[in-house]
Amino acid sequence: MTHENLNDLRAFQIVAREKNFTRAAAQLGMSRSGLSHVITALEARLGVRLLTRTTRSVSLTEAGMRLFSTLAPMLSELDNELASLRALSEKPAGVVRITAHDHAIASVLWPRLQALLKRYPDIQIELSVDYGLTDIVAQQFDAGVRVGNIVDKDMIAVRIGPDFHMAVVASPEYLSGKNAPEKPGDLTTHQCINLRLPTRGGLYAWEFEQEGKTLSVRVQGQTVFNNTWLMLQAALDGLGFAYIPLDLAQPYIASGKLVAVLEKWWPHFPGYHLYYASRRQMAPALAEVINALRYRKE
Repeated sequence: MTHENLNDLRAFQIVAREKNFTRAAAQLGMSRSGLSHVITALEARLGVRLLTRTTRSVSLTEAGMRLFSTLAPMLSELDNELASLRALSEKPAGVVRITAHDHAIASVLWPRLQALLKRYPDIQIELSVDYGLTDIVAQQFDAGVRVGNIVDKDMIAVRIGPDFHMAVVASPEYLSGKNAPEKPGDLTTHQCINLRLPTRGGLYAWEFEQEGKTLSVRVQGQTVFNNTWLMLQAALDGLGFAYIPLDLAQPYIASGKLVAVLEKWWPHFPGYHLYYASRRQMAPALAEVINALRYRKE
């Protein structure tokens, strides 16, 4: 099947609308004879006459009227869409989809993106909570968030948050009558609140470090979550020890609702990084999101 030339179809549409080759040629920036040749060639390829031409007038044949009535809405819709795409290249607009850890969304992304959304009403943000190492290209995300800057090949990483510590905490109610752990291995004798990671297909082993020494402890307990805030709530409700970001636990430690243990073993993690596919022509909306999230030391 032969595909028609869009420029020739546009030329026919203008001639049909103007019913005058001279005016149509002027709009198209070509000679009258050149335009006449284009229409003749189009008619030859289609095998039907589209226009009836005399020295004084141009009128549509039945086939010409059918083609014109079909082309008019289609080309108008195409022109509108192209205009919208050009507008996207000039101003930030459209949907930006980001996959991230819930703590990253609450502590970094959402606080900074609120101002961006108010400044650019044509930008839409979709935040998807995921503890897995998402393939953002396959899943059609514009960006993702990980701890640290180790990302897949062909990805670019931008720091969006400061380094942070993890903390081990439990409620006074849970600790009542129990010996607090003095070393990470002691946690195996306690109820602990586990985190399931979909990418690894199992329960997260709690990581610790002290004076360059690192170790992991696999804990046990009655509860397993894939949500940081539910782990925090379970600790507050007395279900055992939780391993959560220090900034999340700190207000409760200060108020006495949680008790911190093993502080000398709390691990230090590099800050959150936004990663995205390398693109020569980045959408303005994504560029604005990256700029808003970029970490700047105060």
